[in-house]
Formats: sequence, C-alpha cells, structure tokens
Amino acid sequence: MTDTHPQEVTGADAIARIKELVEDIDFTMLTTLDAAGNLVSRPMSTRQMDDAGDIWFFTLDDTKKVAEAEADPGHDVGLAYIDAKGHRYVSVAGRAQVVHDRAKMEELYSSDLQIWFEDGLETPGIALLRVTPVECEFWEPRHGKLVTAAGMLKALVTRDTPDDTMSHGRVTC
Repeated sequence: MTDTHPQEVTGADAIARIKELVEDIDFTMLTTLDAAGNLVSRPMSTRQMDDAGDIWFFTLDDTKKVAEAEADPGHDVGLAYIDAKGHRYVSVAGRAQVVHDRAKMEELYSSDLQIWFEDGLETPGIALLRVTPVECEFWEPRHGKLVTAAGMLKALVTRDTPDDTMSHGRVTC
C-alpha cells in the first residue's frame, strides 16, 4: 500500500527550510481582513526573514493593508508564497506591525524598490511592515521536480493515488 501522507519535517529543520523558501520565492500574497469582514490579498516583495523569524516588507503608512492590519485586534495577517513551477509553497499566519526604524530600512533597501518608492528612503510615509510568524507550513517536492512530475503523470495514467511525493513541514512559533 502506498503512503500518501507527505514526509513531515519539524523543529529547527523546518524553520531553516521555511526561511530558505521565503527568501527564495520572494513574492507573497499578504492577506488582511477589511472593514466589511472580507479577506483581501495583495502581492508583496519579501526583503528578509531575519534570524528571529520576522519577515520584513517595505510599505507606506497610509495604505489599506496597514490600516487593515492595525484595525485587527491581533494584527493578524496571512502570507502565501507560491512557486508553481517548482511545486513549492509556504503559508504563514502571523501578526503585523508597522516599524519606523531608519537603520533597518537602510539595511533592507535596494534600488529595485524605487519602482514603488520614487524618492527612496526619503519617500514620505515609507515604513517597514514586520510580520512575526505564529504558525508556518511548507510543501515542496520530496525528490525534485522531475520525479514529482513523473509520479503525478503515472498517477494520472493509472488513476491511482500518487506516491508520497511531497515533503511537508509545520512550525508553531
């Protein structure tokens, strides 16, 4: 009988892998709750997942995402990282906080951000959004993309359940 449950990865190994994936995938969908109670998502570019596990983004103080995160009693947000071609996925439930730390901004700023912040670090209202993870999960191919694709193709042809092709990690922070 085929084991269809993904291989579980926990503890320090899972945390290290999540950091690698978050920084490699880069773009995420940041989800907040709007005033009407709807989940609203928008793309964000990850600047860093630091050694403490906090995930950092640049933003502006007067954005809807900031207002929505601050209006939520727990400042709860969600992050969804997707690398569809590589079959790699990360989900982060966390708490958001706006940070005005010039030194941290200088550490994380790069010229590619000028698209959104025309005056660089002198852009009025520029800030950092720090997401402190509460719960993280990831999924990725256990044996690489080609082996995973072959296993899924085999399952499609045989109409059988695919072999255990994914690694899965979960961390409560």
